[in-house]
Amino acid sequence: MYNKQSPHVISVKKDEEIYVCQCRKTSKAPLCDGSHKQTDGIRPFVYIAKKDEELYVCGCGKSNNMPWCDGSHK
Repeated sequence: MYNKQSPHVISVKKDEEIYVCQCRKTSKAPLCDGSHKQTDGIRPFVYIAKKDEELYVCGCGKSNNMPWCDGSHK
């Protein structure tokens, strides 16, 4: 999940709910695929869009604002 040198870009619509993986075991990076059920207490980050927008999810693992990209990959 964190092997990219750029963010994962996700387009969402207003009121859409997404689940961003936090356990690093997903096969659908950066979105949760339920793999966290095999981990101890790690849950996905839930985001509900307030508007139509593009989200930039960290792809390098260095962001200080997880799960969002802060440009640390540069």
